[in-house]
Amino acid sequence: MTIPAQFDAKTIENKWYAYWMENNYFHSKPDHRTPYSIVIPPPNVTGVLHMGHMLNNTIQDVLIRRARLKGFNACWVPGTDHASIATEAKVVAKLKSEGINKSDLSREEFLKHAYEWTDKYGGTILEQLKQLGCSCDWERTKFTMDPDMSASVIKSFVDLYNKGLIYRGYRMVNWDPEAKTTLSDEEVIYEEQNGKLFFLKYKIEGSEDFLTVATTRPETIFGDTAICINPNDERFAHLKGKKAIVPICGRVIPIIEDEYVDIEFGTGCLKVTPAHDMNDKTLGEKHNLEIIDIFNEDASLNSFGLHYQGKDRFVVRTEIAKELEESGALSKTEIHLNKVGTSERTKAVIEPRLSDQWFLKMEDLVKPAIKSVLVDGDIKLHPARFNNTYAHWLNNIRDWNISRQLWWGQQIPAYFYGDGKEDFVIAENIEDALVLAKERTNNQQLTTSDLRQDADALDTWFSSWLWPMSVFGGIMDPENEDFKYYYPTNDLVTGPDILFFWVARMIIAGYEYAGEKPFSNVYLTGLVRDKQRRKMSKSLGNSPEPLELIEKFGADGVRVGLLLSASAGNDIMFDEELCNQGKGFTNKIWNAFKLIKGWEVSDSIPQPESSKVAIEWYEAKLQQTLLEIEDNFEKYRISDALMAIYKLVWDDFCSWFLEMIKPAYQQPIDSVTFAKAIEMLENNLKLLHPFMPFLTEEIWQHIAERTIEEALIVSTWPEAKPFNADLIADFENTIEVISGVRTIRKDKNIPFKDAIELKAINNDKVSTYFDSIVTKLGNISALEYVSDKVDGALSFRVKSNEYFIPITGNIDVEAEITKLTTELEYTQGFLKSVQNKLSNEKFVNGVPEKVLANERQKEADALAKIATIEQSLAGLK
Repeated sequence: MTIPAQFDAKTIENKWYAYWMENNYFHSKPDHRTPYSIVIPPPNVTGVLHMGHMLNNTIQDVLIRRARLKGFNACWVPGTDHASIATEAKVVAKLKSEGINKSDLSREEFLKHAYEWTDKYGGTILEQLKQLGCSCDWERTKFTMDPDMSASVIKSFVDLYNKGLIYRGYRMVNWDPEAKTTLSDEEVIYEEQNGKLFFLKYKIEGSEDFLTVATTRPETIFGDTAICINPNDERFAHLKGKKAIVPICGRVIPIIEDEYVDIEFGTGCLKVTPAHDMNDKTLGEKHNLEIIDIFNEDASLNSFGLHYQGKDRFVVRTEIAKELEESGALSKTEIHLNKVGTSERTKAVIEPRLSDQWFLKMEDLVKPAIKSVLVDGDIKLHPARFNNTYAHWLNNIRDWNISRQLWWGQQIPAYFYGDGKEDFVIAENIEDALVLAKERTNNQQLTTSDLRQDADALDTWFSSWLWPMSVFGGIMDPENEDFKYYYPTNDLVTGPDILFFWVARMIIAGYEYAGEKPFSNVYLTGLVRDKQRRKMSKSLGNSPEPLELIEKFGADGVRVGLLLSASAGNDIMFDEELCNQGKGFTNKIWNAFKLIKGWEVSDSIPQPESSKVAIEWYEAKLQQTLLEIEDNFEKYRISDALMAIYKLVWDDFCSWFLEMIKPAYQQPIDSVTFAKAIEMLENNLKLLHPFMPFLTEEIWQHIAERTIEEALIVSTWPEAKPFNADLIADFENTIEVISGVRTIRKDKNIPFKDAIELKAINNDKVSTYFDSIVTKLGNISALEYVSDKVDGALSFRVKSNEYFIPITGNIDVEAEITKLTTELEYTQGFLKSVQNKLSNEKFVNGVPEKVLANERQKEADALAKIATIEQSLAGLK
């Protein structure tokens, strides 16, 4: 095949992805091999590729491709999450733009629209992942609302309910007024915001006296059902047993006593609003207070808000403050820093609200998950510092609110047969529910039309916590072949932001349903940020379009650019220059391949000693790097593994090995060396393939005609073998010698085509094994070891060894002496100025240690340079 002059990324990416798909390399089914399985963190079904996805899925692809090369039966299960809150919000917005309100539709009609939306936009991100090169088993693609996946969720709910772990309770919950649903505690983000503290006057019934209460939420006075004072607070002893009048609404409420009130905080008086504050609710229950809910589900005020009915809570806050001030009920306001809970999804300010919800008891469920990670180490978090975060969350866990007031999601399998709160049965379907309802009521005349299913849907996380099991059918049929073979999976790659939401819950579910861990390792990636350390977002305009990056730099270039700076758990300061560096690496490898393939090969010429030595050295260097790579992978240092390969290929292979074996201009290379060069190139390609799949497959297929079974994607990872570490150490010394020769050639304008002599005093007893390499790369006509210094020669040092290049007719000795003398005088003058500073006590004692260290280094460098110049002058005179 003709080798193109340039690497055409787009054409090559399309060609090889189609080839891999056509030959079903990504598909896995159980066989005799050891399995290696990964489940994708399912992106939102309506999502599109962003930089976080790029990083996360590149890492997963690296792991899966490497496992494939190492002989494992590699299975990477892709899929998407129905994302109930986010997707329902988008569908509602779309319907609204068409003049349709969700409230005007039946559940079935709404779900039809939701599925149409999902069919149109869902899966876009999975198609985009293909452009990145992701080798997922696409035949196994799952969606959390697939019939079998939903059946798993419902079966799980019924099972947990029957075990007494799920209950229905009237609780204070976190209410998202925009999504109009409850949220779990973990879905609430607390942010510090500057607000106002309003000091309100409540008149004492039957007198002209009043007491003052401080509140950040004056609009909630319509729900006040008591004023609370501390019984030990002497300031308010005269108020005991009396009543107060709520401003504006005129409701008379009792003044109660409770030590819960902090005497030192605020005014020492507390307004109690049981329907809209968790602590107030506790007080209300203790003192049998009335509960008045003043909000509609969108957080506008209801009829209890009197003339503010129908207005948004924040509008009311502004307007009621004005009314309170005009009526004399507002004594003052102060600026107040407050922590405000907001919805992770919609960013709306959360409203505490009392409602009937479904909860999962977590106290016992969580115990195996704590033990597995924090005690036994069966599951390892990388980096391990996240163990502290994991421990904090799980040791302080509360019951999980799993119901959502949404239609998009698995509908809660509770069937009501009467009007009472407890008049329900739990079953996987309505037919089973009818049987249970007949038993419960002893009414055999009941029909399915008498049953009403709970309208709420389950929390999305209650679906995805089953993901590693449900994708293999492990909930519905735990004895099936796939589940027994692929579960538990091996590695999970995700972000630390969902360590509790998803990771911990999957671990909990794994032990509850399968009796074992869902995975062995969790690799936690960092956030991708811009150069200013800002989180990437569309609103800031600092998030590059991933597909545009692929178009510009090629998929391999982008993968390398991202991974070179992606150490586990650390945020990535993304810069397009990284992708450009990746593209440059791609071109470097391509050009090296073209160079090798461009050599004429001869069977009739012997292998030069320099080539034999070069091959032995590179084989040792490759084996050393292979050990380093394996160690990095074992520690989940993917970035370090890539950097080790990067240096091996760029520095050792391209810059040194190819130079060492390269034939003379217009001369052929011997066939033995050429074969070894190809073998080394192929080993490099195997190491590079997980990171740069397209480039490596293209070069691999160019090297020789390959059958389908011989494609690089299903080749074999290089085998670790013993190697001579002394060779590698000796070559480091050789590099310095070659650099010394090249420096003198450059400084003295000695053309490389002119051969020169090199004499050396081997004080360090360095191995002479690489002399043939020094001779070739330095164009040395004769390399001789001597015992004394050589007069009339240019010289340099490598450690204690001295090297001499005798002066030839190419050098004007007088001019060189003049040049060196001038340089010596300048350096001596520079040294004197530095030493003057260092002998000045005021300077030494007054500057920072860093500055002083810098000056001392200057002195040492100048002394070393003077010694070298004087040595060179002595050799010339």
